[in-house]
Amino acid sequence: MNTDFASLSLSPALLDNLKSLDFTAMTPIQAQSLPDILQGRDVIAKAKTGSGKTAAFGLGILSRLDPARFQVQAVVLCPTRELADQVGKDIRRLARTLPNIKLVTLCGGVALGPQIGSLEYGAHIVVGTPGRIQKHLDMGTLRLDRMQVLVLDEADRMLDMGFEEAIREVVKSMPANRQTLLFSATYPDSILKMSKSVQRNPVEVTVEAQHHDSAIEQLFFEISPDQRLDALSRLLRHYRPESTVVFCNTKADCQDVVDALIDQGFSALDLHGDLEQKERDLVLVRFSNKSVSVLVATDVAARGLDIKDLSAVINFEPAWDPEVHVHRVGRTGRAGQKGLALTLFAAREAGRVAAVETYQKAPITLKALDELDHGNDQPLPPPMVTLAIQGGRKDKVRPGDILGALTGEGGIAGADVGKIDVSDMVSYVAIRRSAAGKALARLRNGNIKGRSFRVRQV
Repeated sequence: MNTDFASLSLSPALLDNLKSLDFTAMTPIQAQSLPDILQGRDVIAKAKTGSGKTAAFGLGILSRLDPARFQVQAVVLCPTRELADQVGKDIRRLARTLPNIKLVTLCGGVALGPQIGSLEYGAHIVVGTPGRIQKHLDMGTLRLDRMQVLVLDEADRMLDMGFEEAIREVVKSMPANRQTLLFSATYPDSILKMSKSVQRNPVEVTVEAQHHDSAIEQLFFEISPDQRLDALSRLLRHYRPESTVVFCNTKADCQDVVDALIDQGFSALDLHGDLEQKERDLVLVRFSNKSVSVLVATDVAARGLDIKDLSAVINFEPAWDPEVHVHRVGRTGRAGQKGLALTLFAAREAGRVAAVETYQKAPITLKALDELDHGNDQPLPPPMVTLAIQGGRKDKVRPGDILGALTGEGGIAGADVGKIDVSDMVSYVAIRRSAAGKALARLRNGNIKGRSFRVRQV
């Protein structure tokens, strides 16, 4: 199969940009789906997060876009605000050599006013969550009667989260002769039913979600049920991963695990459905910028989670479904990095482990907990801390302004500044732990763009 982007019918501007982004060869999902996407066919694709699917549908959208026609021509529906934000950033990067392309993200959990204001001036691409897009359609602030491409990204997650009715309402406002691209990590009956109702003779593409031993080391530990929390602590102390997601099957387990880890001196937070959007955003910012080492989450709470450089995944207990297990494991070992996936299981859960073996068509690797260090080491502290600045996009604050305020004359080294996240009202900056005191004092005693903002460590 030809994996050269130049073999596709893409414009010179898009091909030049792909080269500048170091997109040297197509991933399997891109190679298998892009030729059909570019020919305008409907596609249903089975692909996990991190497989390159965003570039596949992003290039499909951009290749059909008419910048001179200032109307919504493409819509991407995503299950969560985090995923929508990521998809929006990725498509903007792909589009940076094209003139005047406007992309708007429409997600819940944020004010409607700025979204309405942005839509008043038109847009070419809308990326968002089904509920918020449905709300704009109901209010008459969004029209989709001229759009050409619909993408359902992580469709199985959207159905799991109860968005089916909202998706169907949104689809009703679209032309019937559009192109529809559906991407899903799994193919339950509900997905096939959805495909039949929104697609026309779709081409099926499947990229198996298998993980090669060279990229991800998978180990399984058999334990007694009353040993589980101690075993988790032992794994974290022995392997000492910089960033770990611990998957639990219930929300109650998440709380118990976080409480136990904090009691033992670990830096840990849990992610669950009861969090308000602001709280969820802060948890994700702190974890993704490496100022918290362990994130404990259920599969539903982790929907749309896209963390770069995740050192390890630990299954506090095996997933009920082997496909879910593979999806969890696939969050580590991305982009050529080595990954580590550890699973704890009791004798009564051996059937679930056997199902993973069958699904992966490969035997699991069992390891004894007693082979690990005895766990006397102190928990590894996170390398960064997060500072919250009470100013954001509404105050015309940009990441470069924050970086300049920190690293100007007499400031901290640029290497001590990590990820900077700027939202509408607040900005977060990760600072290397050793430089945190100096950075905090500098921001409190100085200014950003000539203005003084409240700053605190979170």
